[in-house]
This record gives sequence, structure tokens and C-alpha cells, in this order.
Amino acid sequence: MMFALRKRGKERTIPLSAAMLAEIDDHEDRFPSVAVTLPWQSADGDPVTARLLMTGEGGRLYSGDLFTKVVWHGAFRAAGIKYRGRGDGMHALRHFYASTLLARAVSITELADYLGHADPGFTLRTYTHLVPSSHQRAREAVDAVFGRPALDDGLEAA
Repeated sequence: MMFALRKRGKERTIPLSAAMLAEIDDHEDRFPSVAVTLPWQSADGDPVTARLLMTGEGGRLYSGDLFTKVVWHGAFRAAGIKYRGRGDGMHALRHFYASTLLARAVSITELADYLGHADPGFTLRTYTHLVPSSHQRAREAVDAVFGRPALDDGLEAA
């Protein structure tokens, strides 16, 4: 095992909400992080120490595949939910994140950056099918600019 950047060596910065930070803090309180030293980028790379939030008993390290088999599948079993394969895999969380941000009107350029996509067009082609159409949201956007005043605006005809 070693520490290394993910796909194509890209670093990513994403906004962390207050609610998610609170969840991480709660997890850290219940399951303290473990300092782990591993080589950087290759087996003979310089050693780097990082505190990991997700380890097994005694600081056991999980590769991505082992984490999926032990922790992720275990969570499905504990919840009494049938694991259906790739559609329920860890990558599904990425799709959930993307569709949630799109549904809440986060810009496609920002989302592409968060996901590590160089081309926002790729992000659009990949993720927009996950968001249901919202005709009402479109109407409200136009009304916010061109809409008539509310009927109950307090003005009365003379």
C-alpha cells in the first residue's frame, strides 16, 4: 500500500458543508483517526504520515476493493438491504453527489471541477439524466425577473 493521488494525479477541492463536517467530527469522536505512514506514489517513495478516518480494528488498512467487500457490503447486510452490484457500489455515491448538486442549481462548471472533469460538457452528458425536469423552477426563474406583482400587494384601485 502507498499514498497517491487518484486518477490522472488530479487534486480536488470540494466545499464541505457544516452538516457533513459535524458528521465527520462525530465519527472522529466515536472512532478516532489513526496515524498511518506509507510511501508516497511508489513502493520506494518518501514516507508520508496521514491520519485516516476509515480503518479497521487495530488500524487495519483497507484497499478500495477490500473496503468495498468488508465495510460497504457489511453495511448493506447490517441494514438488511440487498446489494445489487455496481449500481450500489461506492461509485454510486459520486452519482448521488453530482445529481444532488445539479438538482440544487450548482453550476455545471463548479460541479465539473469538484468531480475532476476537465470538460464541463462531459459532466453534462454524464450526469444531467439523473435530474428530473423542473418546469416549475423554470417558471419561477422567469417570474423572478418579469413576473407580475402579487395580487395581494396591498394596493387598491381608487
